[in-house]
Amino acid sequence: MFGKKCLGSRKQWESFEAEMIPLMPDLYRVAVWLTKNKTEAEDLVQETLFQALKSFHRYRVGTNSFAWLTKIMYHLNLKRLRKSRLTESLDYLEEKTVEIMVYESSIYHKLTDKEIIDALKKLPEPFLQVVLLSDVEELSYKEIAEILDIPIGTVMSRLARGRKMLRQQLAHLSSDGSLKKVTQR
Repeated sequence: MFGKKCLGSRKQWESFEAEMIPLMPDLYRVAVWLTKNKTEAEDLVQETLFQALKSFHRYRVGTNSFAWLTKIMYHLNLKRLRKSRLTESLDYLEEKTVEIMVYESSIYHKLTDKEIIDALKKLPEPFLQVVLLSDVEELSYKEIAEILDIPIGTVMSRLARGRKMLRQQLAHLSSDGSLKKVTQR
């Protein structure tokens, strides 16, 4: 009933379900990152899917569904933050293994998840956003630029600077000096 009211036909509702519902775990992960709170993340995912459902008539086949939903989610979260002006920490990261391919794999395996999470917590928000969207979510520069509503050049510079800050945070953890060599590139 809800789908028919918003989309107009059962076929469109089924199309929405087929495209969007499989992305819910990934959306939830991004929502947790944005809200830093599991309950708020669930609400944000629901709001995102509701907004996507209302806007599904504008969705074009072939569009990256995850990037489209992430952009909707990002803008909904910005609205929420403007209303509440909450500043929360990134403690949620301690519960999740972060897959960051910023370093050579031999260096990455020498670091613990906690060390990486602690270093990520120290990154300023604009750099953290770009690093996570690029290196964890594996989105393209163009997709990140659209989601954050910034130029591609800004994405590239924030990513380079964010990665450099992250390497500097982690440089002292390398006992054999291999990470220190990477930070001096």
